[in-house]
Amino acid sequence: MKDFIRNFIESPHLSVGTVGTVESSLGEIVREGAEKLVKMAVMAEFENFFSQYSHLKDESGKQLLVRNGYHQERNVMTAAGNIRVKIPRVDDRDGSKSKEERLHFHSKVIPPYLRRAREVDDFVPYLYLKGISSGDFSDVLSQLLGEKVSLSAQTVSRLKKQWEEEYSDWSQRDLSTQRYVYWWADGVYFNIRMESNRSCMLVIVGALSDGTKELVAVKEGPRESELSWQNLLLDLKRRGLNHGPLLGIGDGALGFWNALSKEYPQSRHQRCWVHKTANLLDKLPKSVQPEAKGMIHEIYMSPGKNTALKAFDDFVRLFEKKYPKVTDCLVKDKEQMLTFYDFPAEHWRHIRSTNVIESTFATVRLRTYRTKGCLSKTTALTMVFKLIQAAEKRWQRIQGYKLLPVILSGEEFIDGELKVA
Repeated sequence: MKDFIRNFIESPHLSVGTVGTVESSLGEIVREGAEKLVKMAVMAEFENFFSQYSHLKDESGKQLLVRNGYHQERNVMTAAGNIRVKIPRVDDRDGSKSKEERLHFHSKVIPPYLRRAREVDDFVPYLYLKGISSGDFSDVLSQLLGEKVSLSAQTVSRLKKQWEEEYSDWSQRDLSTQRYVYWWADGVYFNIRMESNRSCMLVIVGALSDGTKELVAVKEGPRESELSWQNLLLDLKRRGLNHGPLLGIGDGALGFWNALSKEYPQSRHQRCWVHKTANLLDKLPKSVQPEAKGMIHEIYMSPGKNTALKAFDDFVRLFEKKYPKVTDCLVKDKEQMLTFYDFPAEHWRHIRSTNVIESTFATVRLRTYRTKGCLSKTTALTMVFKLIQAAEKRWQRIQGYKLLPVILSGEEFIDGELKVA
């Protein structure tokens, strides 16, 4: 692939003169570049395939596998726009084989019958959650991709049906081989257009021992109650997840913590500092908020637990007389706010908050207003599932991931450092 990119960059078609022409728009340059890159990748695949069988010859010494032009040109819808692709064809002249047994070239870059890249499908759940009706998807995608896109309501319906099946299979997958070090949990609320009450999507993201993050569970619940969370955790257990995370990270909603304590009592608790900070500041006058925010930041950014406790006590002393509700809100979760100090310092930036979930839903959380479209709980759950799957591709591995097996082995950490025996 590196060779493709280098050749693409050095291509004379991308000279300064070409880019600077009035007729060429940035979108067209991107589309042409993507088309060229895909063609180069397909040809590289074909050359590799052809070379593997070039040694096959008949009795007279002639090659059995020969080039045979191209299949009919196809338009493929991608995030860069519609690109035109022709797949090379081969002719296997081995008469001893049946038609089914003969060699055929199939590209992995552009599989047979592919008409739309998966990246384009990732737009659809987002559009649906934003309240855009399926009949308007083509117009919206045309604006996003810079050219006319045809995506019928029937196509969208088929996609929705396919995604429901994918979710059903995924939600029943075996979890007996999974071992999670960390869990991030949150309840994400949506206004469902066919329901009178907001629907809560219970979401758990986990970190595996190799540092990769993956979606563990997403399930619709009436609210973030203990019963809803416990039902979700029991389902995980039924599918073989006998070991809970070493550490769970979440906001102050008691439902998750009570359920986690019952089903996975060995898991430790870490309250999310982002949620806690927002809750504390909401209870203070705006004139005091900047100073308070700085002091809160000083607590959880301290290099060690003792320093954090001192900053914690300073905050309480300063605000407890005038704003007792603020200090009560902080003190009640004191122990659970500072659990992260017992884990590697390299992981602190990951485990002090539920940012991995918050950032995923930043653009759609609480924004699914009622429109003319029909969005049911099932559809909303499926759309959320697909949205997280799309975001999952961009999740980065945890910094200091090599320490995760050390934690699983039972080693202790003090103020982020491995305890010396």
